[in-house]
Amino acid sequence: MSLLFGGSRDDLRRGWLQAWQKARSGAVLTPLETQLAAIVGEHPEYHLWLEQGDTALQAEFSPESGRTNPFLHLSMHMALREQVGTDRPAGIRRIHAALTRRLGAHEAEHRMMEALGRAIWDGQRAGTAPDERRYLEDLERLNTVRR
Repeated sequence: MSLLFGGSRDDLRRGWLQAWQKARSGAVLTPLETQLAAIVGEHPEYHLWLEQGDTALQAEFSPESGRTNPFLHLSMHMALREQVGTDRPAGIRRIHAALTRRLGAHEAEHRMMEALGRAIWDGQRAGTAPDERRYLEDLERLNTVRR
């Protein structure tokens, strides 16, 4: 997604902020901005924070701080929706549909984001692309666990 905004962390963050600002003002949105604003709309806990503009752009979210990075959280929602929309990796659409029936779409995405985060982290540590097979196996386990 960062490529759509120019590639830098600030560009990515600015894309989220601008989409939200435009949506709130009633401006005409591009299809991408419509998707971004819809995701932000599902997270009222971030609304006031995102309205801080440049302050939000400069915020740091180290693991030690214990603070959730809203831009990462929102971007993971977007990544999952892209994966489900394209069914890549193959089978993710079926898994998402089953979880959605059981948990609702938003909660299904939150559960799936845990697996996505692990896949990305494992790939980064190994210096490789995420292992799609392991990622799908992790997602499949979500369908067998009743929480």
